[in-house]
Amino acid sequence: MSPKSNKIIDASNEKKPSAKAVFKDSKVGDALKNVLGGSIISTGTFKFFRYLIFLAFLAFVYIANNYYAENNIREINKLRKELKELRYEYIHVKTQLMHIEKQSQIARKLEKKGIKKNKQPVKTINVR
Repeated sequence: MSPKSNKIIDASNEKKPSAKAVFKDSKVGDALKNVLGGSIISTGTFKFFRYLIFLAFLAFVYIANNYYAENNIREINKLRKELKELRYEYIHVKTQLMHIEKQSQIARKLEKKGIKKNKQPVKTINVR
């Protein structure tokens, strides 16, 4: 048995495949050639056309759904701000009403019109 020895191969003598040859023999090259040449429509790949239409439709529905959801989120945020403002307005009006309804405030307004507060207690009549 002879011992195996390493052989030095000169890289300059080795032929490298050209870029055209690599592109020509690859599946990507064939696919690109079919697409650019237009033969993709005439070959058996046309049977996937319905599937591609379906995928395009799903993409359209997906985009439309996102657009609709974004609009709904904007509308919800707008309504929340409006609700907050209406709550503040409600609280403000309620405090004003409570201030106006105080007995002292009512007595002042009635004195301006000439009506005085009753000093005698109210008499009740019981009917049997």
